Amino acid sequence: MLTETDDYQRLYADFRWDVPARFNIADVCCDRHADGTARLALIDVDEAGRTRHLSFDDMASWSRRFANVLRADGLSRGDRVAVFLSQSVELPVVHLAAFRSALVSVPLFTLFGEDALAFRLANSAAKAVVTDQAGFEKLAGIRDQLPELRQIYVIADSPPAGTRSFWRAIADAADAFEPVATAADDPAIIIFTSGTTGNPKGALHAHRVLLGHLPCVEMVHDFFPKPGDVYWTPADWAWIGGLFDALFPAWYHGVPIVGYRARKFEPQAAMQLMADHKVRNVFLPPTALKLMRQADVRHPGVRLRSILTGGESLGAELLDWVRSTFGIDAHEIYGQTECNLVVGNNARLFPIRPGSMGRAIPGFEVCIVDETGVELPRGSRGIIGVRRPNPCMMLEYWRNAEATADKFRGDVLLTGDLGVQDADGYFWYVSREDDVITSAGYRIGPSEIEHTLLKHPAVALAAVVGVPDPIRTEAIKAWIVLRPGFAPGDELAREIQDFVKVQLAAHEYPRHVQFVETLPMTATGKVLRRELRARG
Repeated sequence: MLTETDDYQRLYADFRWDVPARFNIADVCCDRHADGTARLALIDVDEAGRTRHLSFDDMASWSRRFANVLRADGLSRGDRVAVFLSQSVELPVVHLAAFRSALVSVPLFTLFGEDALAFRLANSAAKAVVTDQAGFEKLAGIRDQLPELRQIYVIADSPPAGTRSFWRAIADAADAFEPVATAADDPAIIIFTSGTTGNPKGALHAHRVLLGHLPCVEMVHDFFPKPGDVYWTPADWAWIGGLFDALFPAWYHGVPIVGYRARKFEPQAAMQLMADHKVRNVFLPPTALKLMRQADVRHPGVRLRSILTGGESLGAELLDWVRSTFGIDAHEIYGQTECNLVVGNNARLFPIRPGSMGRAIPGFEVCIVDETGVELPRGSRGIIGVRRPNPCMMLEYWRNAEATADKFRGDVLLTGDLGVQDADGYFWYVSREDDVITSAGYRIGPSEIEHTLLKHPAVALAAVVGVPDPIRTEAIKAWIVLRPGFAPGDELAREIQDFVKVQLAAHEYPRHVQFVETLPMTATGKVLRRELRARG
């Protein structure tokens, strides 16, 4: 745990990883808090607003029982169990049961269609899956494509034929379970990448991955935890952000978390939820913050202590809105499914520079390198790299030795993101390697243009891509979602173009502007620029 200080340099220099030989996520995130005192673990809120308060004792008992169910149904060490659920009581129960059994859990996003599910379940060779009725309806259509899948557990009193009732199985199982002794390096979870640059790959992480996330969570949340902390994120618990930026770090520290099953993100409902449940710490992706700004929401009962955000860089305009709305800074972070939370901010440790991702988190050596892994001088644009070893780094891409080897150059993990590290150690995101626009001899990253577009009063959301141009190789095209009260048209497009010319540079203004109702995004809120490029 980080020692509270105002000196970033000393905090970074003095940090040492403490990774024990034996380590299990279920033990540290649940069992050690399950002391019979009904210590609050989860504030479960359903779509109708009904609330249940559940303890670590509940989580420990249910996950022990489900571990016995999995064992009785023939799953053994190293087998995979998929978790096809939204934020719910059942989701952490399944993960904890898998961890204590030395199984490998596989989180799956509930909005996946049949093809996406079939690929991930087949690739991971999952032997069991836990889902609800809606999830089962998707699984039913692909079950014959999954010869490794032995059992489906459904959260239903009367489950479909050929499946088992999740809660009935738990009720019938014994409460006592002898956990399997796991090493810190033993596999724990496969989290698939979002597949923005090809087929998704399964990042296999060890139990130690939780320890690797803690320094950033503690620093970015202003030396988390503190008395009275309550955590919430709208980020789905199927991704590394929801699980390891929020759920499991909160439970490692014994901090209760709010689980809220919403069909979609509603800004005013989010404000009401935070007020009702006295939330003090949040992970709000940039998309959520933009939607809240667009709706101009306020609530006098919201008393946040810390805001973590990440997935794409915030611009100065959005950061200023956060400060004026919540009275605190939004602390950005940067990482990937393969090695998460390696860069971040804390306004008390060093000034926030709008547009930057922050500085390296204690315990991580982050650098800018060329394509061969050689470190470049400060101020150079190159690939953001992370040196190994560190506990946050994946063991491998699941059953994909070629992709694993290609991810590294020696001891440097190549993120595939382009960035710059300035003279003071701040990292600045430029773009994905494949997002760079080549126009009239200039190599242009879209992020800076997008940040400038968001400063225009008419622009709610923006994405920038390169489109073919016979003279310039590529021309810059902006896809724009307007704020309420503004109507699309040629005059507004010209006004926005001129705004970028003045605010940024003449060679970086969008020669093409297209107004749209929505932007295509991944489940984690990142714009799918490749889809926009395909539209032309």
